[in-house]
Amino acid sequence: MPQNPFSLEGKTALVAGASRGIGQAIAEALARAGARTILASRNREALESIAAGLRAEGCAAEAVELDVASRESRAALMETLPDVDILLNVAGINKRMAFEEYPREEYDRLLETNLHGIVELTQAVGKRMIARGAGGKVISIGSLTSLTGLPFVSVYTITKAALAGLTRGLAAEWGRHNIQVNCIAPGFILTDLNRDMWSQGPMLEWLKASQANPRMGTPEEVAPLAVFLAGRGSDYITGQVIAVDGGFLETSVWPFTP
Repeated sequence: MPQNPFSLEGKTALVAGASRGIGQAIAEALARAGARTILASRNREALESIAAGLRAEGCAAEAVELDVASRESRAALMETLPDVDILLNVAGINKRMAFEEYPREEYDRLLETNLHGIVELTQAVGKRMIARGAGGKVISIGSLTSLTGLPFVSVYTITKAALAGLTRGLAAEWGRHNIQVNCIAPGFILTDLNRDMWSQGPMLEWLKASQANPRMGTPEEVAPLAVFLAGRGSDYITGQVIAVDGGFLETSVWPFTP
């Protein structure tokens, strides 16, 4: 009987940045697809609650503390981390302001969290995947800014565009080890990190006039793609940056009706 391309039974997944929003939705979806899911973030209390809920459903889920921006925290995780088949890089922060006013300390904070920490975590986990010889999946959460420019998020854009480049480079380098590397670029997804911005009427009106699907997305609408990319159904897909954006990047709408 053919294997279910969406099943993650027998796989172990690490989700870095799993305590809320897109990371939480992805961790929950991976666990429900059958993966032993290790939820990691700085908020251990939130992770324990999410993991307990998943275990109550019969899923395999556990919580570990990880500050992706801390070398010491990353090293501590790697000392206890079991073999991982699937790495999800979700952790990230943002600070919206004019580029010419951007303070160096904020620049350093974003680069360390969104890029340097992710790079070093991926390097450590990927090295183990290669040594193990069983292949693997690396999936990073980018952004629309991995593919286009938006105002007042230039430093954030640096990090997310770099993740897209890392995806392509590692896909080329690690393909010989049967490791597929892809990036998801979420569009305007409502989370705690942007709720205040999107509570403004003009933003929602602009969105309605700007993309094919005239509403914001949810974290639960990003998670199914992560499950697919984590499974055997994506074994011949690598180096891709895939937008989940309601058509924002590829469509325009206008008020004309014939």
